[in-house]
Amino acid sequence: MSTDCLFCRIVERSVPATVVHETETVLAFRDIAPQADTHILVIPKEHHSDAAAMAAADPQLAGEVLAVAGEVAKIDGVDASGYRLVFNTGEDGGQTVFHAHCHVLGGRNLTWPPG
Repeated sequence: MSTDCLFCRIVERSVPATVVHETETVLAFRDIAPQADTHILVIPKEHHSDAAAMAAADPQLAGEVLAVAGEVAKIDGVDASGYRLVFNTGEDGGQTVFHAHCHVLGGRNLTWPPG
């Protein structure tokens, strides 16, 4: 855990979040600035700076994050119509919180290419 990491503080419940799903190792909660009707963040409870660092350190955990992403798509009812999973990595990739996280986006037509 990193005391200066927003997502670590959400994991420890010192910062509130609307939790959608939780396992022993993964937490899923609604984004506070949603970009689609469904916009849920899925994070490992253990701190990893980005998706590549998480996958290198613990490939099984990376798989669990993806599995939970699919589960929350079902919970939010976008699994049948379609959804997008996004991992932003690094500043140029649009990452603003440097704790690995997957965006689950759905509930509207998501055009390509993205921004």
